[in-house]
Amino acid sequence: MFSLNIPLPPKISQLTSSLHAELMAFDNRRERQTLVLKRFETDTTTPRGGQISADISLPVLRERLRPILTSSTTPNQIEVSITGIDFFENPPGGTAPVVYLAVESQSLMTLHNYLCKSFDAIAGLEGSDYVPHVTLARGGETADAVQFIKQRSIDPIKWSVNTLQIWDNRYRENAAQINLSAR
Repeated sequence: MFSLNIPLPPKISQLTSSLHAELMAFDNRRERQTLVLKRFETDTTTPRGGQISADISLPVLRERLRPILTSSTTPNQIEVSITGIDFFENPPGGTAPVVYLAVESQSLMTLHNYLCKSFDAIAGLEGSDYVPHVTLARGGETADAVQFIKQRSIDPIKWSVNTLQIWDNRYRENAAQINLSAR
C-alpha cells in the first residue's frame, strides 16, 4: 500500500520526543510520526488476471497524481496546524485507544476530498470518516488516554506545506516527492 503524506516540520519531532516518556502507559508508542493525506491500495493484478510487480505501481500512481496535484485548482501550498492532543476510543483498525496530535487544515480536507473523488476512499478511514491526525501511541486503557489529554496541553504548531511524499509501506520508505507548485 502507498500513502500520500504531508511532511512534518522538525518542531513536531521535538514535540513528540518530549511527550514520549509520558506515553509509557500505552502499549505502542510511535517512533516515526506521519500525517497521511490519502491511502492507495496497491493493485498487483492486470486486467487479464496476471500478476505485476508492485514496483510498476509507483510510476502509475505518480502519473495519476501529477495532474491532480499540479492542477490550477490545487493550492500551491497547504496551511496546517497542530491544535492539541486527543484520542480515538474506537479506531477503525488496530488496538485502542489511539492518542494523537489533532490537525486542522481546511485546504488539506479539500484536497483529501478531491483525491477521494479520483481514487477510491478506504472505508472507515477516508472520505467523510477522515480525521487528519498524527498518531503518538495506541493500545492500553481508555482511562489513561483520558487522563493524558486532560493533563497535557500543547502550544499550536503551524506550518506551510508545498511538497507531498509518497510512502511505500512495503519498503517502509518515502518513494517519491511531488511539488505542489510545479505547474
